[in-house]
Formats: sequence, C-alpha cells, structure tokens
Amino acid sequence: MLAKVLSCAVIGLDGHVVEVEVDTANGLPNFTIVGLPDIAVQESRERVAAAIRNTGYAMPMRRLTVNLAPAALRKEGPAYDLPIALGVLAAVGVLETEVFERTLIVGELALDGLVRHVRGVLPMTALARAQGFAAVIVPAVDAREAALVPGVDVIGASTLDEIVQHLLGLTRIEPECAALRVQPGPVSVPTDFQDVKGQEHVKRALEVAAAGGHNVLMSGSPGAGKTLLARALPSILPGLSIDEALDVTRVYSVADQLPADTPLIQHRPFRSPHHTISHAGLVGGGNVPRPGEISLAHRGVLFLDELPEFAQRTLEVLRQPLEDRVVTISRAKGTLTFPANFMLVASMNPCPCGYANDPSRECTCSPGVVAKYQKRLSGPLLDRIDIHIDVPRVEYEKLAEVRTAEASAVIRERVEVARERQRRRFVGSACLCNADMRPGDLRQHARLDEAGSAVMKAAMSRLGLSARAFHRVLKLARTIADLAGVDAITAGHLAEALQYRPKVAA
Repeated sequence: MLAKVLSCAVIGLDGHVVEVEVDTANGLPNFTIVGLPDIAVQESRERVAAAIRNTGYAMPMRRLTVNLAPAALRKEGPAYDLPIALGVLAAVGVLETEVFERTLIVGELALDGLVRHVRGVLPMTALARAQGFAAVIVPAVDAREAALVPGVDVIGASTLDEIVQHLLGLTRIEPECAALRVQPGPVSVPTDFQDVKGQEHVKRALEVAAAGGHNVLMSGSPGAGKTLLARALPSILPGLSIDEALDVTRVYSVADQLPADTPLIQHRPFRSPHHTISHAGLVGGGNVPRPGEISLAHRGVLFLDELPEFAQRTLEVLRQPLEDRVVTISRAKGTLTFPANFMLVASMNPCPCGYANDPSRECTCSPGVVAKYQKRLSGPLLDRIDIHIDVPRVEYEKLAEVRTAEASAVIRERVEVARERQRRRFVGSACLCNADMRPGDLRQHARLDEAGSAVMKAAMSRLGLSARAFHRVLKLARTIADLAGVDAITAGHLAEALQYRPKVAA
C-alpha cells in the first residue's frame, strides 16, 4: 500500500514542500529511505521504528520504502521523522491517507514517541500559508513560533500517539493561537548612557548612528570607554516593527538560535563575535550554508571590538554586505542569499600599544609599526563607515562627577521621533531608515540649497571624498536634520556630518 504525507525542507531562509511517499511490499523486512537524504535522515529509520513500537503500534515486518520527493533536493535534519512515522502507519492501514490532505507535517521523534523541536518552523509555516495548506502539524514546543504566521491552523504535537489520536478523530488538539504583536518590555542592557561619564561628543555620534542606522568606528586609547559605549547602544535603539521582528525571527529560526521561551524576537539583535571568528562564521557558509553573524545581526548591531585584530580576509568579506544589505553565498550545490541589513559598530586602538596621540602616556610603537597596524583596515572598508569618532581619555573631574548624564530613555525618545519621520518619508519604498537610501533616494530626500552645495564642494576638494563618501555624508546630514525636526538640510547639518569623516581620506 502507498501513503503520501507532505513535509518541508528549509533551503537558506525559504521552505520547499517535500512529499514523503511510503510504500509497503512483500519481502524480507527492510527499511529504505531514498531521495538524497543526509545521515540524520537515514538514521530516522531507527527512531521511527522505535517510536512506533513504543507508542503501542506494530511496526510492519515487510519491505518498507520511503521516498522523499523531489529527489534532486538534498534533505537534511530530523524534521522528517514524524511525517515518515505517520506515513508508515497510513501505509499499514492505521490511518486514512485523506487525513493528510492540505496538511504540512514536521517533527523529530524520540525513541519513546515524544515529538522534539526542529529548526526553521517559521519559514515552514510561511510556506504552508503561501501554498494554501489548511494546517501544519509541528512539535508542541514550536507551536507558538509557527502560530506567528496567520491564516493557517497550527497543531502542536507532543507525542506520536497524541497526533495519531487527533488524526483518527478520537481526541482533538486545539490549534495554537498567538497574537501577532510586538510588545517588548524594557531593553535589558548592562549599561545606560547616564552611567557613562564624559564622552558627550561620542554619545552624540552614537545617537546620530542609532537614528539613521549608520556605521560607526570608534578609535581611542585603552580604557577610554569604547566598549562600554558600544554595549550601551542597544538602550537607545528604536523598537522593532512587526515586519522587522518577523524578519529577524525567521533568521534565528533557521539558524536554530531562537530561545525556547521566545517565539518572536522583540528586541534588535546585538552580536559581538570574537576576533578569532572565521570568515564563514561571520558572513555564513558551511557545506550546507547557514546564516553567519552578520545575518544574525540583521536589523540590529554587529559590534567588532578591536577591529584590526580580525583577520584581514575576514574583514574584507564585509564590504559587499555593507553596501548591498544582503550576503550571497555561492557553492557548487547552489547559491543562497541571506539578509544582512545591520549597523556596524567597531572599536580600535590607534596603535598596537594603544597610546598613539595619548596626552598622558607615551607610545612605544615605531612609526612603521603604527602604519602597518592601521593598514590592516583597507581604504574601501573604511570608506563604507559613516562615522569615524575619536574617543579620548576621560579626565578625573568627569569621572568623579556626581551629576548623572542624560539617560538612555531620553535619547531613545529623540531617536524614535527621527525614525518615525523616516518611516513616513519612505512609505511605499524598500528603505526603512536613512542608511538604506540609494543615490536616487538621495536626489529626492537630501537636496542641498546653495550654501549646502558650497560646503560640499569645498569638502570634496579638501577631504578628497569619494563618490561613496559623498553620498554617506548626505545620508548623515539627512539624519541630523531629522533629529533636529526639520525637512531642509542646512550647511550646519552638513558641517556636523563632515566632522565625522576621517581626518585623512581613506
């Protein structure tokens, strides 16, 4: 007898329907899985057989053949355990094949029949809705995540026997319900901006960066507060919209990094990988490509501490994602694209010892060593960073000051107002913030008056700005004007934007 069950494979961030065909035939007992399965899928034979026996059903002592179609699509992971088990039960007459119509089924089985978590449930459910499925059957622990997609019934399965009883109509599992709303609580960050003494000009630069989604590079002596300021940045970032939250959650679901008690990512990600990370770990990759740190930082912040300590090859792979906001990974088996719209926040010392240009301590590095250290960062990479800011040593008077600085909550209110202006401006376009603007958008939203044109003309000559740097200055000026609550970019806004460019052109 032949039974067919519909399941799903996740390739990149997208789901693909997989038809699980189970056939029983006369002959010596044998269990074969075909259809380009990986080792985890091949091992499902033992899990499925044990789960069926331990649930109280008889494993057929016949020749079993399972085909995962389309055969040209590689299948990986244990998500096919549950559909294979249900297909076996249907093939021997325990279930009617009609109960599987318009239902997508995924889940890993334990030997005792428990249904375990699988990765990528959110894109699987999104595929089910797009393909017109009436329901999806997923592990109970993943049901809240799947229910974020409206328009399809989500059945949470705890055990194999429970889902069999549901399909037979003997018991009923109520569909999971989830309100698709982003209602984040307070951002849990170890540092508030009011706890950072001094560095007002750096805080202003980070406020501008948060308001427009701009990249930042902080340079200064050890202990000046670069890392502290970067780790306080999430406390002033605007909240996620529903679309952004689903976008981020989809990445974390595929990467299997979604917390069990958090079906929806509600705060902007903050990723801080160590400088020993490989380029595949940073941008994604592997035999079967998975999202890297830049995709896990999508719609959030990627913080690279001690930037020159990262391998040069690793840093250079950032150039294309910083420009295109996506990363494309090509392998012999195919090409995948992951989202990578993140804010790059980096910090560095001016030299290996860290004290070049420090007024209090003498640098022990030779000029050649300093130049070699700074050349670890290429000109094209530095040109893609909007804000270059020096972080000087904090004076004693500032550190000993009792009066607290401006709180993050106050700064975040200004950032939210500026972002709201941008959301209204970009209605109907792909841009979400000023950093996303293309040259065509700049011509429309960052027009300069006569005085502003004169300032930019002088800056192009004196600073040797590239065409990319010219556009990034305009984006910064647009954000500064949004923080000021005005529509027109003035010479003053351009002057502040220009001061964030490096003193020597990259």
